[in-house]
Amino acid sequence: MSGLQVSPFGSGHEQVVFCQDEETGLKAIVAVWSTALGPGLGGTRFFPYADESAALADVLALSRAMAYKASLAGLDLGGGKAVIIGDPHRDKSEARLRTYGRFVESLHGRYYTACDVGTFPEDMDVIARETSYVTGRTAAHGGAGDSSVLTAYGVFQGMRACAEFVWDNPSLAGRTVGVAGVGKVGRHLVEHLVADGAEVVVTDVDPDAVDNVRRAHPGVRAVADTAALVREPLDVYAPCALGGALDDETVAVLRARIVCGGANNQLAHAGTEDLLADRGTVYAPDYCVNAGGLIQVADELEGFSFDRAKARAARIHTTTLDVLHRAKEEGVAPSTAADRIAEQRMRDVGRLRGIWLP
Repeated sequence: MSGLQVSPFGSGHEQVVFCQDEETGLKAIVAVWSTALGPGLGGTRFFPYADESAALADVLALSRAMAYKASLAGLDLGGGKAVIIGDPHRDKSEARLRTYGRFVESLHGRYYTACDVGTFPEDMDVIARETSYVTGRTAAHGGAGDSSVLTAYGVFQGMRACAEFVWDNPSLAGRTVGVAGVGKVGRHLVEHLVADGAEVVVTDVDPDAVDNVRRAHPGVRAVADTAALVREPLDVYAPCALGGALDDETVAVLRARIVCGGANNQLAHAGTEDLLADRGTVYAPDYCVNAGGLIQVADELEGFSFDRAKARAARIHTTTLDVLHRAKEEGVAPSTAADRIAEQRMRDVGRLRGIWLP
């Protein structure tokens, strides 16, 4: 078992740790962007990356986003993330997860892990047999359970804020919302949208996921793929799968007035948000609206209360409105406004750690 700490030039990260164990086949990377506000907390993504470079690029981007997400959500947490390289359906094992848990423990609380793509609360219970720095555990072990529940709720609150900003009405009733990806987060988001009276159109690479949603909500319509979905006459587009969903080709045909979804790192490149603005589309920064899951697992550190966590996630509505109004007032993109708010809190609160206490 071996671990190597490096600091990639230009990344701005406090710490990046490569974790490898030949016996179990574990190959993982843990990235901590900042601990200015507290320990880095972020999920572990178990994914079959093409190579180590792709995994590193993903974990660096995701951990930075987690720091900004925690700050904007008002949490006393920094930003961290981890990836395990492999196919979770084929490569996940007790030994591999427990080995990973020992690496997390070796960071002595600088990083707390939780669920992400390819990992579940049951996996966190296994990891917790080797480390105390883990959240998102099953309810049977006093945990918050599936964090996608409040992730979706937070996205819905962010979407309501966008609707209020654009149409002076926070209701989605009568609006057509396209949801790309109806797995963990997307299916819960559909429930909120249907209950609010929205017309919902969905797609997913997994036909079973689409079938499950349509069985639960017969009024939901499905289309073949994301390329077809973005060409629909949508009022709101909700990317809820993997990152990079908003590329130049997608933006060129997108007809929605609002983009607000649960996926991380939705913008394919830095100029994408300008392209959206040029088309009159309001973009809700992903790390602003999808913070509900982080809020849910963070609450576990205090002794989990779903009602308390849900009340905190409901504040995403106000935070999103603040971001959109600040962007309008300052003449900047919403993501720039969100970054400024998050960075200001990191500076103002983070500096207190320089004040010595006995």
